[in-house]
Amino acid sequence: MIGVLALVVALVVASGVYLLLSRDVFRCIVGMAVLGSAVNLIVFAAGRFGPLQPPIVAVGADRLAAATADPLPQALVLTAIVIGFALLCFALALGARLRAQGASDDSDRLRDAEPPAGDPIKPPVLD
Repeated sequence: MIGVLALVVALVVASGVYLLLSRDVFRCIVGMAVLGSAVNLIVFAAGRFGPLQPPIVAVGADRLAAATADPLPQALVLTAIVIGFALLCFALALGARLRAQGASDDSDRLRDAEPPAGDPIKPPVLD
């Protein structure tokens, strides 16, 4: 089971990196979302898999039983899913605005639209 999970995580990371290195802005945004999902899988795998009891303390007990699921990775992944979805929506809105304003979503063409080096609006490049 662990080997299959490691293979799936490696496949998701590889596809996310492949998409992130693309010149297309939309593919970069999707690659960023796929990499976020890969990180969520890694964090979720830090908890135990299998048919475990829910993390509820029994009446009269002072701690969880030994065969309970770890609630911390589940809470972290749930929070990361919400934050990742908000980031994806914001990035898609920025990408749509960039496409509408610049008439291109190719990253090489977007560099041509930057102001020249002597423009006071553009910050200086430190070499």
